[in-house]
Amino acid sequence: LGARARGRLRVLPVALAQPETPGHLDVRNAAYVLETLARASDACRAGHYAALVTGPVHKGIINDAGIPFTGHTEFFAARAAADVLMLLAGPHLRIALATTHLPLAAVPAAITPERLRRVLGVLWRGLQRDFGMPAPRIAVLGLNPHAGENGHLGREEIDIIIPTLDALRGAGMHLLGPLPADTAFAPAARAHYDAVLAMYHDQALPVLKAEAFDTGVNITLGLPYVRTSVDHGTALDIAGHNRAEVNSLLSAARMALQLSARRAQAA
Repeated sequence: LGARARGRLRVLPVALAQPETPGHLDVRNAAYVLETLARASDACRAGHYAALVTGPVHKGIINDAGIPFTGHTEFFAARAAADVLMLLAGPHLRIALATTHLPLAAVPAAITPERLRRVLGVLWRGLQRDFGMPAPRIAVLGLNPHAGENGHLGREEIDIIIPTLDALRGAGMHLLGPLPADTAFAPAARAHYDAVLAMYHDQALPVLKAEAFDTGVNITLGLPYVRTSVDHGTALDIAGHNRAEVNSLLSAARMALQLSARRAQAA
């Protein structure tokens, strides 16, 4: 990470319930995973640390242990009682998610004026605070193909998204859209925005991962501390084989250093 980032490394042990075997999951260790997240989050909220960097976590095994869990983002949000937003950032692209880990069939009902106002507010403030953008430009994607095609391919844009964006523009936000997702990421379009708000998980992550799989970073905006993470999953099939790439983790650590330094400078 560079000479300026080098220093002492403190290791805080959290005991496993069962010995680990690389590449194999054990429901008896699910509570251990959540304990590490809880202790790290609480220490950051108490001001002991400026940032939290996480690796991937297997959501399924935690739920198999009988513990409802949809992801880091939601866990940290509940722990801090904060309105948060998932932002995926690569060297040349930032994409936030209006909804995160929902079945696709549940997404349309989740796109409400209240949700859009909330997530756009978190994104607007996060870009200002953590990325130093006084007046960020945000492109908002439509939910339906071709952003609804004037209602012929769905009415969510007409009934929900457009009126909400118009109201927020009136409050001073610089918002573009709703834009068709299939053209919003074209090189010519990117010059007109600083970040994108996508309506659902797979509208955003394939684009970011195709462009910056090894360097993409997952950032949780809205927390009282900086939190970053890798943009990939657990890859159990290569665990213990010395084949894992570390670039995304290094990118997450570098981003945490940058964002926490900016917050400290602004304090």
